[in-house]
Amino acid sequence: MSSETVVSTETVETEAGTARITWHRAGKPRFVLAVGHGAGGGVEVRDLRALAAVLPGRGVSVALVEQPWRVAGRKVAPAPKTLDVGWRGIWPAVVAPGLPVISGGRSAGARVACRTAGELGAHAVLALSFPLHPPGRPERSRADELLGAGVPTLVVQGGNDPFGRPDEFPAGGYDLVEVPYGDHSFSVPKRSGVTEEETLEAVTAGVVGWVASLG
Repeated sequence: MSSETVVSTETVETEAGTARITWHRAGKPRFVLAVGHGAGGGVEVRDLRALAAVLPGRGVSVALVEQPWRVAGRKVAPAPKTLDVGWRGIWPAVVAPGLPVISGGRSAGARVACRTAGELGAHAVLALSFPLHPPGRPERSRADELLGAGVPTLVVQGGNDPFGRPDEFPAGGYDLVEVPYGDHSFSVPKRSGVTEEETLEAVTAGVVGWVASLG
């Protein structure tokens, strides 16, 4: 973590309940990345922690957002509409620094970021492990959410993600970084010869390069 990074936590009241934001603030930020978790884990997952460690040193303040259902200790995520309500509720806090905000998330959180980007005025969208379809159900595509984001979008997807491999994604106006051998959590099998550190480097390097392209 950069020595310039300042970490703080705030709670935000939303119509879906109390959300929590853990800020990793850059010394000289150009952007804010507000990033939400998925339905199966919180902001402590490896890829989100890696982004929070790396991006502040690259001029991006990272706001790790815990949805109200997680803050309340519930085990099961609510319906997508409720997740969107929670995300709308935290938005005033992440735009408060007066910087362009990249709306991001992993898995279910990526869907939220895509669905709400236009209405909230997001500068761009970061979709980590976008769940293109339920495992084994490619006919139930959620591509319309991704394609409808309406702002510059980066998908970071594991090469073996059962929710959608990179080669399953439709053509569209977004960028895609493949994490070799990665599953939905960016875990890789030992036989791949790729380490966890190399996998997280693929994630963070892809995001850093994309953010630089945003200008």
